[in-house]
Amino acid sequence: MWKFILKLTSFRNFYQFTGKLLPWFGIITFILFAIGLYWSLVIAPIDYQQKDSYRILYIHVPAAWMSLFVYIVMATSAAIHLIWKTKLSVVIANSCAPIGAAFTFLALVTGAIWGQPTWGTWWVWDARLTSELILLFLYIGYMSLYSAIEDRNSAARAAAILAIVGIVNIPIIHFSVDWWFSLHQSASISVSKGSSMHPSMFWPLLVMATAYKFYFVTVLIQRARNEILERDQNANWVKEMEESL
Repeated sequence: MWKFILKLTSFRNFYQFTGKLLPWFGIITFILFAIGLYWSLVIAPIDYQQKDSYRILYIHVPAAWMSLFVYIVMATSAAIHLIWKTKLSVVIANSCAPIGAAFTFLALVTGAIWGQPTWGTWWVWDARLTSELILLFLYIGYMSLYSAIEDRNSAARAAAILAIVGIVNIPIIHFSVDWWFSLHQSASISVSKGSSMHPSMFWPLLVMATAYKFYFVTVLIQRARNEILERDQNANWVKEMEESL
């Protein structure tokens, strides 16, 4: 297994291996979104308090989960680069940043849309909302810092340090509703306590969360493959591939 992972760190091997997986991830992503959206927006029952307005949570909650998950992947990849100097880990971290920023922005926007009728305001400087906004700034900061430094090695090192330092914000976001008084509702799903949601509402949420995961992997692979081609455009294997097309 370890030998396979080491072999996969090669740009050429990663590109060829993921090329076989990409269509399958795309198909699975499409199927999961089709099922999840229909189940959550049409089949799932109306909430007795929030009526149909609660359905935006099927978009908001998975986006919020993914905003944290993608940052962890990005920071882990950045740490791997600092320790083992692997070029692929930089590519993965760079590919994660815009995806994570998009998920975070989606979580903030859909949260505001849900909050307006629920709280009577689009935005409050709530602990959960504020720390999520900081997460968006961290993603943007990573991309800006990497782009601002011409030398790729220095850029990767500086951006990696920022990503690792920013990881402290992840537990703050996750536990903010427990640590401070917050308008934001506490978690309805917990690893230790299970789910307080009715199964008819919980299962479509789970399908949507899985769809987001597959979407992330699909887009991550595509972005990583594009950056690999850009970085290795003068390599023999890229030239051979272009000649064969």
